Amino acid sequence: MNPKIDSYLQEGCGRCSLVGTPDCKVHTWQEELKYLRQLVLSCGLTEELKWSVPCYTHNSHVIVMMAAFKENATLSFFKGALLKDENGILKKPGKNSQAGRVIRFTNIEEIIALEDVLKTYIFEALEIDEQGKKVAYKSIGDYKVPKEFQERLDADADLKEAFQALTPGRQKGYLLYFSGAKQSKTRDSRVEKYIPKIMKGLGFHD
Repeated sequence: MNPKIDSYLQEGCGRCSLVGTPDCKVHTWQEELKYLRQLVLSCGLTEELKWSVPCYTHNSHVIVMMAAFKENATLSFFKGALLKDENGILKKPGKNSQAGRVIRFTNIEEIIALEDVLKTYIFEALEIDEQGKKVAYKSIGDYKVPKEFQERLDADADLKEAFQALTPGRQKGYLLYFSGAKQSKTRDSRVEKYIPKIMKGLGFHD
């Protein structure tokens, strides 16, 4: 057992000002997180702290992670999209998620009831990793370019060049954000606001 995970359970992830206080989300789900920890470790994985959360690895590859949120505790499968999920319990953490899948728990009874299933999923995830299987990610060309943004790209060669020079991840972030607005006026406003960042080679979150 990794002492860094002991500190995580005692203090929290440290990503917000509530670290070390009773209001930290990690404290809300202590029982569930500790049970998940023992369950995953019983499958022979190595315990590490990555991205401020407990990660469980095999040959230095992340297999599963656990985390605490306001509404639940989660067990996340790094390549969950490749699992068979015969029990239908895996969910996308976000609507645009491609590889990861999560199982959300709101009480320890749910974990206990699924214990054997969870171990089966973990061993399947291990097998997938050992076989070297990879998730087929969408290319940037698979993402829709909103009409409002396409018009600006067509009218401004410098903007088009700057956007194409961004990393695929940054391009995807902008396209998803621009497309997320339902009204054309809002999409146009978003495009206008972020053009200066695109011209500077910055990502949506930079």
